[in-house]
Amino acid sequence: MAYIINEDCISCGACAAECPVSCISEGDSIYVINADECIECGACAGVCPVGAPNPEA
Repeated sequence: MAYIINEDCISCGACAAECPVSCISEGDSIYVINADECIECGACAGVCPVGAPNPEA
């Protein structure tokens, strides 16, 4: 399952910088993950200071 970024996101950009496939971009109010490109590596979750990226349920 691809990762998604929840509403806890503080738009710091740490996740986007860490993504090896560059599938994370800045959305209107929070960062978003392109589920079609996500390789489910969890790198974004490992660097997020608020734990916003989670596996999609």
